[in-house]
Amino acid sequence: MNVAREQGLLVVEDCAQAHGAKVAGRPVGTWGHLAAFSFYPTKNLGALGAGGAVVSNDTELADRARRVREYGWKERYISFSAGINSRLDELQAAILRVNLTALDTENAQRFRWADRYFQGLDHPALTLPARPAAQHTTHVFHQFVIRLAARDQMRTHLSAGGIGSAIHYPVPVHRQPAYAGRSILPPQGLPITEKLCETILSLPMYPQLTQSKVDRVCAAILDFLETNQGRRPR
Repeated sequence: MNVAREQGLLVVEDCAQAHGAKVAGRPVGTWGHLAAFSFYPTKNLGALGAGGAVVSNDTELADRARRVREYGWKERYISFSAGINSRLDELQAAILRVNLTALDTENAQRFRWADRYFQGLDHPALTLPARPAAQHTTHVFHQFVIRLAARDQMRTHLSAGGIGSAIHYPVPVHRQPAYAGRSILPPQGLPITEKLCETILSLPMYPQLTQSKVDRVCAAILDFLETNQGRRPR
């Protein structure tokens, strides 16, 4: 925000996976000039189908966002600017109003399961997510993503044991066919980004997990590491 002020820029927060998270006690979505939230059903705050919202404390920017979402209309049937059809329908809004009341409780459950993962996956072959270090900073663990060299083999092992996992995301943006030739990249490419895409693995993470299920995931991961690497947890 300091850089934006110095350069006369606007900041749009991407809060798609951070509903309820806080930095220094201040909720995400209140830092930038605008913020975007996704309400896809798998998000911490999800609707029945696809949906989202843009929030802002700036009246002019909020009015511009409203025009963009509905054909650029200021008045019905008159497009004063370019726009799209991206309105949240009443059914999705009604479901979100109900789900919103459970957001804090469900985020607390996610934090509980994340803490259990941290306790159960203390192994030198794994890189775990960073724990929130600052006081009054709240992580909501939309995903719990680990890193390991034998990611694909681990995923196969988990699947054989009836444990789901996911890769968010396997192909980085600069390697997507749609953007081929459009990026200005250094000669060596983006090696850190590409390495991350080869080693990340998202473990089961949702409020309805149970301690026994989390422990089962941890046991399966440690069993794979001990069997294939001969290394016991620290």
